[in-house]
This record gives sequence, structure tokens and C-alpha cells, in this order.
Amino acid sequence: MTKGNKGVLARLRLSSLRLRLVVVFALVALTAAVSASGIAYWLNREAVLKRTQDSSLNAFRQEMQNRVATLPLRPTQEDLRRTSEEMTAGGGGYQVLLLGERAAGKPIVGASDPDVFTLADVPVALREAVDTRRPVTDANPYAYHLFWQRTERGGTPYLVGGTRIDGGGPAGYMFKSLAAERADLNSLAWSLGIATGLAVIGSVLLAQVAASTVLRPVRRLGEAARQLGEGKLDTRLRVTGADELSDLSRTFNSAAENLQKKVADMSAREESSRRFVADMSHELRTPLTALTAVTEVLEDEQDSLDPMIAPAVALVVSETRRLNDLVENLMEVTRFDAGTARLVLDEVDIADQITACIDARAWLDAVDLDAERGIVVPLDPRRLDVILANLIGNALKHGGSPVRVSVHTDDHELVITVRDHGPGIPEEVLPHVFDRFYKASAQRPRSDGSGLGLSIAMENALIHGGTISAANSVGADGAVDGAVFTLRLPRDASAADRTGDTGPRPGEGVDE
Repeated sequence: MTKGNKGVLARLRLSSLRLRLVVVFALVALTAAVSASGIAYWLNREAVLKRTQDSSLNAFRQEMQNRVATLPLRPTQEDLRRTSEEMTAGGGGYQVLLLGERAAGKPIVGASDPDVFTLADVPVALREAVDTRRPVTDANPYAYHLFWQRTERGGTPYLVGGTRIDGGGPAGYMFKSLAAERADLNSLAWSLGIATGLAVIGSVLLAQVAASTVLRPVRRLGEAARQLGEGKLDTRLRVTGADELSDLSRTFNSAAENLQKKVADMSAREESSRRFVADMSHELRTPLTALTAVTEVLEDEQDSLDPMIAPAVALVVSETRRLNDLVENLMEVTRFDAGTARLVLDEVDIADQITACIDARAWLDAVDLDAERGIVVPLDPRRLDVILANLIGNALKHGGSPVRVSVHTDDHELVITVRDHGPGIPEEVLPHVFDRFYKASAQRPRSDGSGLGLSIAMENALIHGGTISAANSVGADGAVDGAVFTLRLPRDASAADRTGDTGPRPGEGVDE
């Protein structure tokens, strides 16, 4: 099969609309062609048979009047034979059989060719109709009529007719083969069949042309819609004509233009909001720096302060630190949203990195580390530290000790698992653990966390080309036995997109 044929078949298989158009065209053409051919065949068949039948029967009637009417009332068999031969000699193309009586109740038969036509070839019903005498009236001046019938013998069609001479005398029957007429009608049927086939083939080709004409704009519209879905908002269709497809193209262009305007407006608002958050965060850093210095002094002097003032000082210190963390997190989130976050890769020994993270935060007694030394992976150490600090700190804060950190690798991934032994994460919370500003419990809307920690951890994993998943660990008794966070990072983070486009972002984290 050639490539062209394969392409046509592929289009017919893959495009249901094209296939439906071809099938509908073919069915309409087939129905019309079969109907026209059937009607033409039937009309021609009736015309051919009637012409042959009328010609033969009229000639036979004329011969009966000219020759049989002159025979005596009681002819001999020789008279009947000779007369029947004379009747066939006229060139009518039929055989003749004459049936008379030499005495009452003693029939005699004379046939032009006994080998071709005998009395047995005459249907009984036809003989009875021919022998039936009818009353002569004004409406019926003849006692006997000419009757005919089509029959078959050996698969060949024949015309059998018969009549009787009024006033007495022999009955005559004619026998004519319709093989020639059947051959003509078969040729006509073949011709009509070929014409029907050609009509169907032509309709299929026409359907292909029509489908291409109709579907070409539809394909262009589909391609434009795909490009629009890919973010190419400046995609437009060329509009020509004033038909329905042109109206559809105009509607598409109008919708695309409105969508482009709305996206542009939303992007502008988003950029304005991002700029506002970034500017606000930067503006807050200056007073926060001063506040942090003051709170450090107050914290150092807390033991010497008036007991009535000490709780207020402790609250100021903790809230200032919390505000400072929130501002730092907001600035980090702004960098991710703006696409300005970058990876700074270095060869990192994972066991040493995790140990350093735990030691810097004085978590050595509460964390059980299961990691072999010597697992070196190119990663951004600062961002990995942010991820580990958030996952381990979250487990210590809301889970149960000891927290176990496990490390293993395969051919393509580095897998770090952080598991606690707390109550786990409610099932309704699991889908939202990495959403920004999401708090796992409505009973603690003012927790120490900002609701951004796990979201930032996920962003840092994504920028490495990895991901983080959260689940509950189930014990042997079927009960929940803590939460499990699994960090998966590629062994070669150098292939990650360093532009900061981290792909699909988490919605808005849990900082339980």
C-alpha cells in the first residue's frame, strides 16, 4: 500500500466527521443510484417484454384468423400440422400447436415442432381460460379471447399464448422463447450496476473534496484553539467570505482578543500585586532590622526587668521574630512568583548536609538520621537546607518524637523521607498541605507558623526538578502512626530549569 493510500485511510480513521461525510455521501449516492437504476430497469423490462409480447401475440392472432379459420370443423391431424408449420413460417419466431377434434371427445394435435413445443408445455390454467366460452353481449362481442402467460422451462423464460376460433374449430397455442430479451435485460442490469458503482465511487471522491473544503477551516480553527490553549494569545484566524465558518472564525477571533485583553489585565494586576508585596517586604526590612536589634537588647535584659513588664517583652520578642520570618518568606515567595529564583549548584554530601541542618537548629537529640555518607549529589545547598528545615521542623512541631530521616537513592532519584510518630494529617487536609497560608487546624489560626513553610519547601523542590509528597503512615493495627513527607530530587539537578519557572505551583501550605 502506498503512502498516499495510507494517508487517506488514516484520515478516514482519525477524523470521524470526515468518515461520516463520506458515508453519508456514499449512502445518498447509493440510494439514489439504486432507486434510479431499479426504476429504469423495471421500465425497460416492461417495455421490452410488452413490445415482444404484443408483437408476437398480434402476429399469432392474425395467423389464427387467416389460416386456422379456413380449416374444416373437423380437420385431420395432417391439416393441423401443415397449418401450424405455415403459421411459423411467417417469421414470428414462435412455435405453434393446434388442438382440434376428429370426433366428439377425440382430440388431435398438430405441432410445428413437436420436439420444441408440446401440449404439456401449455399451463393447465391457460388451457382452461382458452376453452371457456363467454356470453356474447354488447360489451363482449367475442365468445373466445386471446390469453397469454409467461413461464419458464429449463431456466429459460417463454411466452405462451392461446385462443380459439369463434364459431367452432381448433384451438391454437403459440410458444415463444424470451431468451434474447432476457439477455438484453441482463446487459442492461450490468450497465446499470456499473453506473451505480461509478456513482458511488464518484460520490466518495466528491465527499472527500467536500470534506476537505469543509474541514480545512475546522482544522485551522482546531489548530488555532490548540495554540491559544498553549498560551499564544495573539493567535488569530484569517477570515474570508460570509458563510457560517467565516462567522465562526470571527467569533473565535473576537473571543481570542477578549481573552488576550483579560489575561493582559490579570497579568498586570498580578505583577502589580507581586511588586506591592516585594516593595512592602523590602520596606518592612528596615524597621524590622531596628526592631530586631531592640528586641535582642530587651531579650538580654529580660531577667532584670520588672516582672510585670517581662511577659510583654517576651511577646514583643517572639512576635518580632515571627514577623521577620514572615517577611523573609514573603520575599522568597515573591522571587519564585516573579521567576527570578535561581539554582546555585554544588556537590553536596547528603548525610553531611542533613547533619548540618539538624545541628544548626539543635535538633540532634530529637532526630534519628539514617543516611550513608558518601552520597554526593549536585544540588543547591541553601535551598536543600530550607526544604529539610521546613520538613523536619514541621515534624517536630506537630508530630511526635523521634523524627526519623531516611535517605536512599536509585539510578535517577535521591529520596529523603521524614517521618514522625504523631497523630498524622487529617485526610481532608492532605490535599492542601502545600497550599499557601493554609492552616491544618481551624482551632489554631494564630499558630507560630506563617502558612508558607511547606509551600516554600515545595517551590525549592520543584526548581530542582523534584517534588514532595505527604501521606500518613499506617501501623500494623491499621491505625495512623504519624505523617510521612517524601522528598524526591533528581540525581542530576543540572538539567533542571534554572530560570525559576518551576512548573505547576502549589496553590496557596500548611504550616501545621
